[in-house]
Amino acid sequence: MKPSDRAAQLRQQLDRANLAYYVHDAPEITDAEYDLLFRELQELERQHPNLVTPDSPTHRVGAAPAGALAKLSHRAPMFSLANAFDTSELEAWEERNARLNPDVKKAGYTTEVKIDGAAVSLTYERGRLVQGATRGNGVVGEDVTANLKTMADVPLVLKGEKHPGLMEIRGEVYFTLAAFARMNQTREREGEPRYANPRNAVAGSLRVLDPSITRKRRLRMFAFHVETLKGELGIGNHWEVLDLLESWGFQVEPHRARLTDLAGVVRRIAEYEQLLPTLPFMADGIVVKVDKLTLHDDLGIVGGREPRWAIARKFAPEVAITRVKEIRVNVGRTGALNPWALLEPVEIGGVTVSNATLHNEDLIAQKDIREGDWIEIIRAGEVIPQVIGSIRDRERGPRPFKMPDQCPACGTPVEKLPDEAMRYCPNATCPGRILEGLVHFASRDAMDIRGLGYERVRQLLDTGLIRTVADLYRLEVEQLVKLERFAKQSATQLVQAIETSKAQPLSILLFGLGVRHVGKTVAALLARRFGSMDRLGAADGATISAVPGMGEVIVEAVVSFFHNPDNRTLVGDLASLGLTMTEPNTTDSEGPLSGKTYVITGTLPTLSRSEATRLIEQAGGRVAGSVSKKTDALLAGEDAGSKLEKAKELGVQVIDEVELLRRVERTQ
Repeated sequence: MKPSDRAAQLRQQLDRANLAYYVHDAPEITDAEYDLLFRELQELERQHPNLVTPDSPTHRVGAAPAGALAKLSHRAPMFSLANAFDTSELEAWEERNARLNPDVKKAGYTTEVKIDGAAVSLTYERGRLVQGATRGNGVVGEDVTANLKTMADVPLVLKGEKHPGLMEIRGEVYFTLAAFARMNQTREREGEPRYANPRNAVAGSLRVLDPSITRKRRLRMFAFHVETLKGELGIGNHWEVLDLLESWGFQVEPHRARLTDLAGVVRRIAEYEQLLPTLPFMADGIVVKVDKLTLHDDLGIVGGREPRWAIARKFAPEVAITRVKEIRVNVGRTGALNPWALLEPVEIGGVTVSNATLHNEDLIAQKDIREGDWIEIIRAGEVIPQVIGSIRDRERGPRPFKMPDQCPACGTPVEKLPDEAMRYCPNATCPGRILEGLVHFASRDAMDIRGLGYERVRQLLDTGLIRTVADLYRLEVEQLVKLERFAKQSATQLVQAIETSKAQPLSILLFGLGVRHVGKTVAALLARRFGSMDRLGAADGATISAVPGMGEVIVEAVVSFFHNPDNRTLVGDLASLGLTMTEPNTTDSEGPLSGKTYVITGTLPTLSRSEATRLIEQAGGRVAGSVSKKTDALLAGEDAGSKLEKAKELGVQVIDEVELLRRVERTQ
């Protein structure tokens, strides 16, 4: 047999074996047989490099272990979903959308089981996988390309011929319950701790530095969305998107349904609630999406974070009964006093819970939660335990709980604003605030300084080596090795991790600084809009409020932060220490479209919608989802639809792609 024929035969055999083992969980050949075939193909490809194909099974072995995971910006943001917990909230969601465009009620819906895993984004260029990333904060994730390539559900090269030139495929990576159980059994045998639940295990498995470990864990993935960056899909509804993904070689959630109206969705929900406990993977509800794709642009995004055209219909989580041993209060990084309940340990969904949040004193009073009470608890989003309420026919605690009048960390009298539920410690040097602020700054979602958790931060504070986040960047190995539990290697690794964090972009730094009311999404929006810490710090309230998604509370918090002399000193200190004060891939906010609002509709001749949006934003303009009197121009392509009619009705200027390119001074 010719080498080329044998290589093709081996690829076919190995692909079939991978599918049986990783996807169907039904191995057809032994590991030893697989290894022999694999090594034969490796040797053939080594002897005949011209026989190597982009989708060869040998490419799924994974690269050598990485030293660290690099940050990777998504070409288009990955949004999160709003939640609905009953029919009335679903109906209210549809009514809100119908006020923006009445066509919603007759556009149809698709439903898909909401997988409880980790979202990823896969970038394909001309049908070939070039990058893969975790969701991260929705704007910046971590490069896990090598790990994703080991998964049988991730095509290295797409099937078919007609693919958009550049696109991001969004999917959810998950564990089957059987694979999760096997992995935990293996970890126990090897003396390693068990993973608490499949979701945490997925996140950890995607982020390991050695791809061979990811491969052994047999992760799966369902694809659910296509974000085109160059080229068009040429289809009109989300149901066809799922069919298209399946034709390209992706696994698509098999219990999806297409329904004509919301009443059909509501009727189907009862079937889904009975289905979910029988599935071979974790799921906590369904996702409901407006089927017609053109309406997605009309409905737009809420607060730069949640698409209006999709919502998660969550099902009731598991409930457990336990007893409140004690109600304690800690101090958050903003000074907020946070009450929480120390519980008698109880298991919910395979996780042992020993504490739960109580949110604020108003909630405690409303539910009349007391020390010694028997209570019902749930895990909200299956992550944070929350108290539902006391069980009245059981033993009650003797006294209602009262929040302290003095800060439990520093003794300073606390403050409570009349329009807020929380009490605050006003002492900026409060040890509790400093501790929480430093831990937040170093956390994975913020500056991602590995090895700097609560105990390490507390140790550094107690020894006087740090007082502010800036002090972290002055730490030296020689100082750390003098402390308990610090060897030369661990001290060196921590100093290196701190040094590496200097490269984090402005959006991450801004979130890490803990500005009140500024979460990851808001930080990313501000960083992209202003481009540098200097420009943001100099901006007034009116300028900041012009950024989409910035409400009055956020604007006041940002302005107040930069007006504080201590904060300005801290920012200057961090800049002098070499931290990044700019956001990559942004331009000066002043440009030819500065202050202008554009709306895009229809199919453009050469630009995708994402490319057109990027051009407008880079030129200083902003893109809105619907036409109003405040719209400066409508960029219209073919099949413009209702937005064009609305623009004509309001007298809004309509331009084409050629005119946009002229305005932004870009040549094709």
